[in-house]
Parts: sequence; structure tokens; C-alpha cells
Amino acid sequence: MDFTEAYSDRCSAVGLAAREGDVKCLKKLIRQGYSIDVPDNRGWMPIHEAAFHNTSKCLKHLICAAPSDNYIRSKTFEGTCSLHLSASRGSLECAALLLESGADPNELTNDATTPLFLAVENGHTDVIKLLLQHGANINGSHCWSEWNSLHQAAFQRYPEILKLLLDHGANIESVDDFGITPLFVAAQYGKLECLRILISYGANVNCQATDRATPLFIAAQEGNDRCVELLLSSGADPNLYCNEEEWQLPIHAAAQMGHSNILQMLIPVTDQLCGRAEGKVSPVYSAIYGDHTDCLELLLKEGYSPDAQPCPVFSCRSPMSLAIQKGFGLVPLLLKYGITPLETDLNHFLRLGNFSLFQLFLKRGCKFPSGQHLAEFSKCTINAGGKYREWLPSLLLAGFNPLNPLCKPWLCSLENDVLNFLLEFTNWKRLPLDVEQILSVRKGASTWVPHRHFECIPSLSHLCRLEIRSLLTSDRLRSDQFVHQLPLPDCLQNFLLYSDILHTYDISEHWLKLWEAYGENSSQSSSSSDNTERRGM
Repeated sequence: MDFTEAYSDRCSAVGLAAREGDVKCLKKLIRQGYSIDVPDNRGWMPIHEAAFHNTSKCLKHLICAAPSDNYIRSKTFEGTCSLHLSASRGSLECAALLLESGADPNELTNDATTPLFLAVENGHTDVIKLLLQHGANINGSHCWSEWNSLHQAAFQRYPEILKLLLDHGANIESVDDFGITPLFVAAQYGKLECLRILISYGANVNCQATDRATPLFIAAQEGNDRCVELLLSSGADPNLYCNEEEWQLPIHAAAQMGHSNILQMLIPVTDQLCGRAEGKVSPVYSAIYGDHTDCLELLLKEGYSPDAQPCPVFSCRSPMSLAIQKGFGLVPLLLKYGITPLETDLNHFLRLGNFSLFQLFLKRGCKFPSGQHLAEFSKCTINAGGKYREWLPSLLLAGFNPLNPLCKPWLCSLENDVLNFLLEFTNWKRLPLDVEQILSVRKGASTWVPHRHFECIPSLSHLCRLEIRSLLTSDRLRSDQFVHQLPLPDCLQNFLLYSDILHTYDISEHWLKLWEAYGENSSQSSSSSDNTERRGM
């Protein structure tokens, strides 16, 4: 082999003649003794050039002048032989010459690709028929991933080639190294016509890949709505669980990816047990995780509960906790459909600084933190103390006991205004002993300057206010409407709502209107809920 004949254009003189189909020049070079097996820097020889460029006459002369029987099977550095090149290019005459001269129709490249696979990949039906006539193996793997020609025909959306392969005995349930069948491929990539053909030939619509994903699941995930429709009408099981955890259904995939049109198809045929059974996951979580408002509302409208079971997959005790993690956007929708606010939610809102939702949850009847949650709540209040005007008034007006957060860390860290504001909601002359001791120390160190009236016994009107509010309880205090409906003059109603204190501490009019608006919405929701209950009775 003479490497000096590799020219600057990366092709020998013989290879260049074969590439250009110059039969006269090729014959001359061969007569003059030029080598026909000189490779370029890709390992390509003249026979590869002729096969690739479909110069069949040149290919015939090269075969006749072959230095050995192995010349036809010689490979490039990628393991590609001349038959691979002819098949990929659809060079029917060249492929026929090579096969008649002994080329192996099942020769493999370095990545285990066959000539048949390349012909299918590029849609060359005549070459496919020729290869099959010469013994090409229609089954088995045809590339490195064990993906075969049937997979490729479905992927490329070649329905006629798909039928041709099936009619010649291709295994319709062949799988690649991920356990994926041709039907799964068609469903995944939205090849509707190929999917219809495979189903008509008897392919299993409920096959499962190695990870247990089904064609219906993958079609729902990828948003292939027409494929979903066809699969469902052909007997695909929407309740067949996927993946090793055995909790995910096609409905979860549609909800998480935001395919509301597919979700509408799946909701009526999916067992809603997944939305409440222990160890399963409600698709409500999937919609929240994907941050898809339309999908979440669709699920809630159709009966999936906003108070779904805890979700181990997302490490969430409720849909609300996941919605909070995702940035609050879906929280109002969950409230609209009657989610039960949890006392831990208030902690989240304080910690993350979402005071509008903090107020809204108070109005919607969220339980005040107690027990073990109270300690965590106290920590959150310390961190949010600098913005107390945005959350503390709503907490206290809702009936929260102001003595609850008065723990030692809180008392020691409160700014002067915050501490004074908090004491306005107490009988400051009847505080617990430990609280009085801390306040005395702070006063002595000048870290707290109490208002003058704290030196005096609270007025009778203030004591009456405290007593009346304690009798009303927090359930009633959460709605300003209830106080405004009491048979009292407006000035006394406002007094019960601490309007004098709020103005003294410069709590803005905007905040007051917002708090009242939340109260009105809460009352309307309660009224609507009562009416619903009456209708159901």
C-alpha cells in the first residue's frame, strides 16, 4: 500500500476518478498500476467513493480489479463498508453489484449498524427490498442501542416501509436496550399513521419499557394528543402504573407537562384512587410541580381534592406546601377550591415574606400555631419583626393571643415600636411574671421605652374591649363583617377593631382596606359554602 499517493484533497487519483464517475480515467490509472486500495485520512478507498457517489460503472471496474476477495468488505475507519454507503445513499445499482459480488447484507459498522437500517433510516424502499431478497436479517438489533429497522421506520414516519418490514416478518414486539417497542416509538414521537399501522398489525398497546413507562404515558408526557386518543380507543390502560415507585400514571405526566387537552381525555377514564390512596400521588401535585394553572383547575373541578394525601416523591405533606415552594402563584387557586389551610402555612408565609397570603390565610380560618409549631412560629416572627406593620396587625386582629409569641428570645429582640404595639392588645398590668421581668430589664437598660399609658391601669373601655373580643373568639374576629354587624354604634365597632391603635402606629389605610377586603371575600366564600351545604341537604 503506497501512502504517498494520498493527495492534498484527501483522495487518491483512483479514488477521485471513482468519485467523479470518470470510467476512462479510472481504467487508465488501473492499467498504469495505480493502487485501488489507498485510503484517505478517513479510511476511504476508491470502492467507497464509487459506492457513495453511485458511480456503478466505476464500481464494477474496481470490483473486477480487486486485489483480494476482501476488497468488497473493506471498511473505513468508522467500520463502514461500501454496501453501507450504497444503502444509505439509495444507490440501487451499486448495492446490487456489491451483493452479487459477495458483499454481506448483514455487515456491521463500528456502532453495530447494518445496511438495512441505513436504507430504512433514509427511506430507500427499493434498496430495502433488494437487501431482504439477499438475506438481510429483518429481526435482531440493527444499531448499537439494539434499536432495529422497525423502530427506525416508526421514528422516521415511513408507513409504507413499516408495512413492508412487517409483511416480511419483522418482530412487531422487538425491543431495544431500554425495552422500547416500535409502537412505543411511534407514540413517543407522535407518528400517528405509523402508530395506527402497528396497532392494526396487533402490536401490544400496553407494552412497558424497562422503567415501566407505557406508550400512553409517553404520549401524554410528550403532548401527542391524537396518539393518546388512538391509544385509548384501542384499549390502552390509563391505570397502568409506570416507573419503579409504581405511583405515576399517564394523568400525572399530562398534568406535570401542562397538556390540558390530554388531561381532559384522561380524567374520565382514570381511577381517582390515585388522588387519595396512601402511597400514591395525586395528579394535583404534578400540576403544581409543573406550575400549570389550567391543569390544576381542571383537576380540582373534576373532583380531585386540594387536600390530597402527603406526597413522598416531592417530600410534601400537602399540595399547599408544594405550591408555596413553587412560588405562591397557585396558592389562591387551591384556596378557591377549598383547601384546608394548615398552621404551618403561616410559618412559611412569614419566613418567605409573603404577607398578603399570610393575611388571606388568617381570614380563611387557618389555625393559629400551637404546641410544637408555636416555637417555630416564634422564630419566624423574630425574623419578620422589622416589617411588623405588614403582618402583626392582621394576626392580632384575627384573635391571636398576643402573649403567645412573648417568649424570651422574642422579647429580647423586639424593636421598641413592635413591643409597644404588641402590648396594646394586652392587659399590660397583668402580664406573666417572666414577661414583666424581661420588660423591667429592658426598661432599665433603655432598650425599651414604653408609652406613658403603660404606667397606668388600662382604661375600663380597653378592658371591656379585651373581654368582648375574648367572648367573640377568633372564628368571628377573622371577619370584620361580623363586628360591623353587631348592634353597636360605628365608633364602638371601630374601637373593637382597634382602629385607634392602628392609626396611632401609622398602619396605612391601604393595609386596612386590604384586610377588610379579605374579610369580605372570606364571608362571601363562607356564605357560598353554607348555601352549597344547604342544597346538598
